[in-house]
Amino acid sequence: AERGMIFWGMGVSQHIHGTDNARCLIALGLLTGNVGKPGAGLHPLRGQNNVQGASDAGLIPQFMPDYQSVTDPEVRALFRHIWRGTEISATPGLTVVEIIDRVYRGEIKGMYILGENPAMSDPDVAHARKALAALDHLVVQDIFLTETAMFADVILPAAAFPEKSGSVTNTNRTVQAARKAVDAPGEAREDWAILVDMARRIGLDWDYDDPREIFNEMKMSMRSLHHITWSRLVAEGGVTYPSNGPEDPGQSVVFGDGFPRRAGRARFAPARVSPPAEAPDASYPMILTTGRQLEHWHTGSMTRRASVLDAVEPEATCALHPATLRDLGVEAGEMVTLETRRGTVTVKARADRSIALDMVFLPFAYIEAAANLMTNSALDPYGKIPEFKFSAVRVTRPNAQDVAAE
Repeated sequence: AERGMIFWGMGVSQHIHGTDNARCLIALGLLTGNVGKPGAGLHPLRGQNNVQGASDAGLIPQFMPDYQSVTDPEVRALFRHIWRGTEISATPGLTVVEIIDRVYRGEIKGMYILGENPAMSDPDVAHARKALAALDHLVVQDIFLTETAMFADVILPAAAFPEKSGSVTNTNRTVQAARKAVDAPGEAREDWAILVDMARRIGLDWDYDDPREIFNEMKMSMRSLHHITWSRLVAEGGVTYPSNGPEDPGQSVVFGDGFPRRAGRARFAPARVSPPAEAPDASYPMILTTGRQLEHWHTGSMTRRASVLDAVEPEATCALHPATLRDLGVEAGEMVTLETRRGTVTVKARADRSIALDMVFLPFAYIEAAANLMTNSALDPYGKIPEFKFSAVRVTRPNAQDVAAE
């Protein structure tokens, strides 16, 4: 093709070889000349509106803002200056799964969880729930009483998106202003205000009084925000980075004149062919994969509270190809039991020709049929992402007593 574009979702990365999967797609784009020109490129589709912005701002354990490595002494010196002498460890931080493992082993005694629901979203979630229950102290800051909040000693009510101001960055690198539209209910407060108040009470000299001040501090260390000011965001609604001047709306194409490496050339990263952490066998002959539904996002903490969406998809189902259902002797609408080496769920079967033969798709938004009771916590060695998308599973017809219990 004259121009080719590659889109992929989280299913590509949620394997123990997920980073290598992405490397292969990047290599394909480079090899075919489909990077750095209009109508072409590589586009990992983000799961929500500010995953790109959160990553840019440093919410990845091994990076500071703008993907600057915590192991680089010059980077740490820069942030020590910006943060008034705060010392930064040269050791990369831990991912959620790694933190939960440390909690389980008794090495971490307290956690502060903001806007996450690991009691539903972690792999091998029974293990994660045991860890949360073992904490000496757990603080959860969220807009709803999530499954994770059920384990909390303290719950801090946060403001929802229309109730706060700030900025978000989409997968197209467009930084957008988000402005408060309505007041938060009850005692709910904006996340940044809760964190600043907490920091002041434990003796930190945090003097932020407005999201503009936080954004201005981000600009001190993030070259990607050069020429993007808070005033521009408010006036223009959004600016794409990189922006080459105070009136430039931003560059829609990156790497058109080279890559940020010596001689401007990209580097091909080799990838290995790696098998999944566990393969189907005589005991567990099929493959379980998980994901989101159109109607219910992620763990359902918001969408399952939306009456219209919950009316469309009110209960958990698993999807199998009609031929697979016939081989199992199961009719669409009947209950089936899914069992992996980690857990068991009994759920209603749905026929779906888009599902591969001998595969089961189970959405993970339903507490009553929590998919992550069964998923594998094996990690990609590079990205530290769990293998959500591939588990060996056994599918059987439940006995009448089990169905009645469900």
